[in-house]
Amino acid sequence: MQFGFGQALTRKEDEALLRGQGHYVADFGPEGALHAVVLRSPHAHARFSFGELAKVRGMPGVRLLLTASDIADLGPLPTPGVIPDVDIKVPPYPILARDEVRHVGDAIAFIVAETLPQAKDAAEAVAVDWQPLPHVIGAETALDRVAPRVWSDRADNVAFEVEAGNAVATKDAFARAAHTTTLSVVNQRLVTNYMDTRGVVAEYDGERYTLILGSQGSHIIRDIIAVDVLKIPPERMRVITPDVGGGFGTKLFPYREYALAAVAAERLRKPVKWVAERTEHFLGDSHGRDNVTTARLALDEKGKFLALEIDLVADMGAYLSCYGPYIPWLAVGMATGVYDIPTAHVRLRGVYTNTVPVDAYRGAGRPEASYLIERLVDVAARDLGVASDALRKRNFIKPKAMPYATPVGKIYDSGDFAGAMARAQELADWAGFNKRAAQSKRSGKLRGLGLSTYIEACGGNGPETATLRLDRDGGVTVLIGTQSTGQGHATSYAQIVAERLDLPPDRVRVVQGDTDAMATGGGTGGSSSIPVGGVAVDRAGRKLAQQIKELAAERLEASTGDLELAGGAVRIAGTDRVVSFADLAASADAERLRAASDFNPDQPTFPNGTHIAEVEIDPATGATALLNYVVVDDFGATLNPLLLAGQVHGGTVQGIGQALMEDTVYDGASGQLLSASLMDYALPRAAHVPDIIFETRNVPCKNNPMGVKGAGEAGAIGSCPAVMNAVLDALWRGFGIRHLDMPATPEKIWRAIAAAKKV
Repeated sequence: MQFGFGQALTRKEDEALLRGQGHYVADFGPEGALHAVVLRSPHAHARFSFGELAKVRGMPGVRLLLTASDIADLGPLPTPGVIPDVDIKVPPYPILARDEVRHVGDAIAFIVAETLPQAKDAAEAVAVDWQPLPHVIGAETALDRVAPRVWSDRADNVAFEVEAGNAVATKDAFARAAHTTTLSVVNQRLVTNYMDTRGVVAEYDGERYTLILGSQGSHIIRDIIAVDVLKIPPERMRVITPDVGGGFGTKLFPYREYALAAVAAERLRKPVKWVAERTEHFLGDSHGRDNVTTARLALDEKGKFLALEIDLVADMGAYLSCYGPYIPWLAVGMATGVYDIPTAHVRLRGVYTNTVPVDAYRGAGRPEASYLIERLVDVAARDLGVASDALRKRNFIKPKAMPYATPVGKIYDSGDFAGAMARAQELADWAGFNKRAAQSKRSGKLRGLGLSTYIEACGGNGPETATLRLDRDGGVTVLIGTQSTGQGHATSYAQIVAERLDLPPDRVRVVQGDTDAMATGGGTGGSSSIPVGGVAVDRAGRKLAQQIKELAAERLEASTGDLELAGGAVRIAGTDRVVSFADLAASADAERLRAASDFNPDQPTFPNGTHIAEVEIDPATGATALLNYVVVDDFGATLNPLLLAGQVHGGTVQGIGQALMEDTVYDGASGQLLSASLMDYALPRAAHVPDIIFETRNVPCKNNPMGVKGAGEAGAIGSCPAVMNAVLDALWRGFGIRHLDMPATPEKIWRAIAAAKKV
């Protein structure tokens, strides 16, 4: 089929976006809309009180000023994403802070005015009496017994503690190990920096609220804001998500401004619009990563892995965000990677600090796990004096061992890790590296080659329901509760429908992001849109195909077994007797023109693969050039190779950014966020990235009816360790430098080289 499963169709949604015809939240401006700003704390930790607010409320254009006392009936933001079977005392995450703020950027007031400048003027006029309190920055600092408390009613800053694996067996394995490798790494805090900042346009008609906002799932936002915060039935709220310019996990959950805008719209009976400025994104949206981890690997005399021990400390920020505690727990489940490690023990502690809360960011825990184990294996190989690829191959889980139960609770269904690595090495000309390294050395440069072999668990969210409707024009509408934020759902779902109905994709319309259009929706997260939503579409497509044949059989007076679908019509096979989809839709009952199906997987999928990076470092400046990059992935099956490559490229570049330049920097003394703009927070650009060589080496997934494995986050999971292993390979060859934490900036590399020269 020229446009079905496996075909490299270009994205059908792109033309409108390229022509400037997209509609993002900031593009919506209902008649009479008022404008809102959020007044945020300049202190990391402080008690506060307001001065006289009457004058501010009387300023020109000001229509409403909300403080915590004005919304006392609202519930706090909940934390549904806790760790299974772990009792976590979740502190309140108020819609507006009352009396005490706990991080720079904490929201204390919401001001609505006729114009945005008027709202900003009013916010600046609000008098606040601040009484600074001691603060704590950094996960390790927060663990100190004498560290200031983020929450004064707690004995310490530990939000939760949990263990996984077998402590006794792991201890025994280390006791008999011939060699032990230890490594401590920092997985630094990141800020998402999607192009399309968050925003909301809220309206109230006397009965129902309507919120237009950028999200990764309208139903998730509706259910939490309506039920948990406003304490109303979800039917009284409609959430619409238009075009979204990036989400990466950070737009999956609700934020304070959505509830505040809804309340303001109700009280004023006017539309209320709020759109975050870039610095507000740094101060008000959840951050990602921020782990400090120490790991030990036990090996026998032949270099076989015996046991893994991990102590992971995750910085949660000042509050527990929606899925915050669950994110590092996802890392625990993937701790042993692609290796046959008989036993493991992981200790996880989440800690409070006076910083922006941390939550899901592309990969959500799995990049942290991959980075740790892949860096650790490289260090072990160096300690033993063996090649990093040889040590990996010696310890890979073999395909014949599938299904394989890991010591931290996952069951891998499929994969050929050695095969993917071998193909990546071939594409990267692994064997010719020494010759290239010698050329670099003659030019006064250091060349390094880095490898990572990753696996992740994803594509297991659910349930998801898809409804297909045969329209009067003979086209098909897909109604589904996932949400595209740039992935190309309109194209990929259309290809699945095309496969089942033999209908050109341009005649398939995809509707997402409207809680009134579909009853339920799981949103998009955890690389589940195609493994879960795609299966629901496929199943609904099969049902609709059968229903169309039944309608055609009545019209053509033939058996359904004699009919075939072709190009938007049904014909009796081998004849010229045909009836179009449009003709069938014109006279059929609406119920017979609709088919729905859902899918709720009981196991995740396990995409895996190999990343290889080759870098060159200028020792005089510390600058790193990424010369070559190869990815070989196992995604089970490929729906659209063009869209798949785009997802892998995008995720890989995000990982490259973390490895080499991105860093969220708080000043320990003041608690201020020093990297709160794109003048201070570096992002990768096209010039930083070489052409990425990408191939798939798919092994069909046994956990998924379509054989597919999640793909959206994979690039961000394999890239950080590959790049850092390449950087450390170069630095080890040139100066014997054994360790460097991300990001490997030119300054950090230059200082490491300078220190090594003094030894």
